Amino acid sequence: MTQTDHLQYRPCVGTMLFNTDGDVFVGKRIDNKEGDWWQMPQGGVDDGEDLDTAMLRELGEETGLQPRHLEIVHRMEDELYYDLPPELRGKLWGGKYKGQRQNWYLVRFTGVDTDIDLEAHKHPEFCEWKWVAPELLPELIVPFKKPVYEAVLAAFEGRLA
Repeated sequence: MTQTDHLQYRPCVGTMLFNTDGDVFVGKRIDNKEGDWWQMPQGGVDDGEDLDTAMLRELGEETGLQPRHLEIVHRMEDELYYDLPPELRGKLWGGKYKGQRQNWYLVRFTGVDTDIDLEAHKHPEFCEWKWVAPELLPELIVPFKKPVYEAVLAAFEGRLA
Protein backbone atom coordinates (compact mmCIF):
# COMPACT_ATOMS: atom_id res chain seq x y z
CA MET A 1 0.00 0.00 0.00
CA THR A 2 1.40 3.40 -0.93
CA GLN A 3 1.22 6.51 1.21
CA THR A 4 -1.39 7.94 -1.18
CA ASP A 5 -3.55 4.82 -0.79
CA HIS A 6 -3.25 5.04 2.99
CA LEU A 7 -4.56 8.61 2.96
CA GLN A 8 -7.66 7.62 1.00
CA TYR A 9 -9.01 5.62 3.94
CA ARG A 10 -10.78 7.45 6.75
CA PRO A 11 -9.22 6.73 10.16
CA CYS A 12 -11.81 5.13 12.39
CA VAL A 13 -12.32 3.25 15.66
CA GLY A 14 -14.85 0.50 16.24
CA THR A 15 -16.08 -1.07 19.47
CA MET A 16 -17.31 -4.56 20.21
CA LEU A 17 -19.16 -3.77 23.45
CA PHE A 18 -20.22 -6.86 25.35
CA ASN A 19 -22.29 -7.42 28.47
CA THR A 20 -22.05 -9.93 31.33
CA ASP A 21 -23.95 -12.51 29.24
CA GLY A 22 -21.35 -12.28 26.45
CA ASP A 23 -23.82 -10.60 24.09
CA VAL A 24 -22.75 -7.68 21.91
CA PHE A 25 -24.34 -4.24 21.49
CA VAL A 26 -25.63 -3.34 18.04
CA GLY A 27 -27.53 -0.28 16.92
CA LYS A 28 -29.78 0.36 13.94
CA ARG A 29 -28.59 3.46 12.09
CA ILE A 30 -31.07 6.30 11.75
CA ASP A 31 -29.84 7.14 8.24
CA ASN A 32 -30.13 3.65 6.72
CA LYS A 33 -33.68 3.30 5.43
CA GLU A 34 -32.86 0.61 2.84
CA GLY A 35 -32.47 -2.43 5.05
CA ASP A 36 -32.64 -4.00 8.45
CA TRP A 37 -28.92 -3.52 9.13
CA TRP A 38 -27.40 -3.32 12.59
CA GLN A 39 -23.87 -2.36 13.48
CA MET A 40 -21.48 -2.02 16.37
CA PRO A 41 -20.47 1.53 17.38
CA GLN A 42 -17.78 3.09 15.23
CA GLY A 43 -16.65 6.50 14.14
CA GLY A 44 -13.89 8.73 12.89
CA VAL A 45 -10.68 9.65 14.64
CA ASP A 46 -10.02 13.39 14.78
CA ASP A 47 -6.63 14.73 13.65
CA GLY A 48 -4.09 14.14 16.41
CA GLU A 49 -6.59 12.26 18.59
CA ASP A 50 -5.40 9.28 20.63
CA LEU A 51 -7.17 6.05 19.62
CA ASP A 52 -8.40 5.25 23.16
CA THR A 53 -9.78 8.78 23.47
CA ALA A 54 -11.47 8.54 20.07
CA MET A 55 -13.06 5.19 20.95
CA LEU A 56 -14.43 6.48 24.28
CA ARG A 57 -15.71 9.67 22.60
CA GLU A 58 -17.42 7.82 19.75
CA LEU A 59 -18.92 5.22 22.08
CA GLY A 60 -20.20 8.00 24.33
CA GLU A 61 -21.71 9.92 21.41
CA GLU A 62 -23.47 6.86 20.02
CA THR A 63 -24.61 5.15 23.24
CA GLY A 64 -24.48 7.82 25.95
CA LEU A 65 -22.15 5.61 27.99
CA GLN A 66 -19.54 7.16 30.26
CA PRO A 67 -16.04 5.68 30.80
CA ARG A 68 -17.15 4.50 34.26
CA HIS A 69 -19.47 2.01 32.47
CA LEU A 70 -16.63 0.57 30.37
CA GLU A 71 -13.54 -1.57 30.68
CA ILE A 72 -11.18 -1.86 27.72
CA VAL A 73 -10.28 -5.54 27.39
CA HIS A 74 -8.25 -5.56 24.17
CA ARG A 75 -7.43 -3.64 21.01
CA MET A 76 -6.63 -5.38 17.75
CA GLU A 77 -3.02 -4.93 16.71
CA ASP A 78 -3.76 -4.55 13.00
CA GLU A 79 -6.09 -2.09 11.33
CA LEU A 80 -8.91 -3.45 9.21
CA TYR A 81 -9.77 -1.84 5.88
CA TYR A 82 -12.92 -1.77 3.83
CA ASP A 83 -13.90 -0.02 0.61
CA LEU A 84 -17.23 1.65 0.11
CA PRO A 85 -19.39 0.17 -2.63
CA PRO A 86 -19.30 2.24 -5.84
CA GLU A 87 -22.77 3.70 -5.26
CA LEU A 88 -21.62 5.28 -1.97
CA ARG A 89 -18.22 6.60 -3.07
CA GLY A 90 -18.20 10.34 -3.32
CA LYS A 91 -21.35 10.62 -1.16
CA LEU A 92 -19.98 9.93 2.32
CA TRP A 93 -17.39 11.96 4.26
CA GLY A 94 -17.41 14.74 1.69
CA GLY A 95 -16.18 12.38 -1.00
CA LYS A 96 -12.69 12.48 0.53
CA TYR A 97 -12.29 8.75 1.26
CA LYS A 98 -12.85 5.51 -0.61
CA GLY A 99 -13.32 3.56 2.62
CA GLN A 100 -12.20 3.27 6.20
CA ARG A 101 -9.23 1.93 8.10
CA GLN A 102 -10.46 0.82 11.48
CA ASN A 103 -8.90 0.13 14.86
CA TRP A 104 -11.17 -2.24 16.77
CA TYR A 105 -11.62 -2.49 20.53
CA LEU A 106 -13.19 -5.12 22.75
CA VAL A 107 -14.89 -3.38 25.67
CA ARG A 108 -16.75 -4.86 28.64
CA PHE A 109 -19.96 -3.04 29.63
CA THR A 110 -20.05 -2.72 33.42
CA GLY A 111 -23.22 -0.66 33.71
CA VAL A 112 -26.90 -1.46 33.42
CA ASP A 113 -29.04 -1.24 30.29
CA THR A 114 -30.68 1.99 31.47
CA ASP A 115 -27.24 3.68 31.25
CA ILE A 116 -27.55 3.42 27.46
CA ASP A 117 -29.05 6.60 25.98
CA LEU A 118 -29.13 6.84 22.19
CA GLU A 119 -30.21 10.48 22.40
CA ALA A 120 -27.38 11.63 24.67
CA HIS A 121 -25.67 13.35 21.73
CA LYS A 122 -27.34 16.16 19.77
CA HIS A 123 -27.04 14.13 16.56
CA PRO A 124 -28.09 10.53 17.36
CA GLU A 125 -26.83 7.85 14.99
CA PHE A 126 -28.94 4.92 16.16
CA CYS A 127 -32.73 4.72 16.40
CA GLU A 128 -32.78 1.33 18.19
CA TRP A 129 -30.35 -0.95 19.97
CA LYS A 130 -30.19 -4.51 21.24
CA TRP A 131 -27.84 -7.18 22.59
CA VAL A 132 -27.08 -10.06 20.21
CA ALA A 133 -25.03 -13.23 20.24
CA PRO A 134 -21.62 -12.47 18.69
CA GLU A 135 -21.94 -15.12 15.97
CA LEU A 136 -24.93 -13.20 14.54
CA LEU A 137 -22.91 -10.04 13.85
CA PRO A 138 -21.84 -10.84 10.26
CA GLU A 139 -25.46 -11.44 9.27
CA LEU A 140 -26.69 -8.16 10.77
CA ILE A 141 -24.21 -5.75 9.16
CA VAL A 142 -24.45 -4.28 5.68
CA PRO A 143 -22.90 -6.83 3.29
CA PHE A 144 -19.84 -4.76 2.33
CA LYS A 145 -18.69 -4.70 5.99
CA LYS A 146 -19.20 -8.43 6.60
CA PRO A 147 -15.48 -9.35 6.16
CA VAL A 148 -14.56 -6.73 8.78
CA TYR A 149 -17.04 -8.19 11.28
CA GLU A 150 -15.77 -11.70 10.62
CA ALA A 151 -12.18 -10.52 11.27
CA VAL A 152 -13.24 -8.75 14.49
CA LEU A 153 -14.99 -11.89 15.70
CA ALA A 154 -11.93 -14.01 14.96
CA ALA A 155 -9.60 -11.54 16.72
CA PHE A 156 -11.70 -11.38 19.88
CA GLU A 157 -12.68 -15.05 20.01
CA GLY A 158 -12.43 -16.44 23.52
CA ARG A 159 -12.20 -13.00 25.15
CA LEU A 160 -15.92 -12.33 25.76
CA ALA A 161 -15.85 -13.31 29.41
